[in-house]
Amino acid sequence: MSGYTPDEKLRYGQLIKLRRQWLKDQELSPREPVVPPEPLGPVAKFWDGFLKPKSLWRLYTYKAYKGGVCTLALLIPTWIIYYCMKYHISQRPYGIVVVKPRLFPGDTILETGEVVPDLPETHGHH
Repeated sequence: MSGYTPDEKLRYGQLIKLRRQWLKDQELSPREPVVPPEPLGPVAKFWDGFLKPKSLWRLYTYKAYKGGVCTLALLIPTWIIYYCMKYHISQRPYGIVVVKPRLFPGDTILETGEVVPDLPETHGHH
């Protein structure tokens, strides 16, 4: 005896049909799942409204962010260039900060024209 009996074939065909129907029933339609939305709390309501596309808050926040980035992208390099020009490249007197020359008694101070007086002679134990 080879093959299935007519009863086995019928049973096998019914099982295949039931499995296919069960798999088809597992597919969700675009309207499913039909679950009522949960009410949002106050913080969730705020963020839900804030993050909606094309909302005013989102647009103004984005504009402020872009303005800040552009400003910082221009100000920081400008400040670095200004600092280097002022303190390292400038040809004006005292534009570059260096150690001032030492003054000894009898030297003339250039800014005021004064003469540095001699040190007083003290007879101490030093």
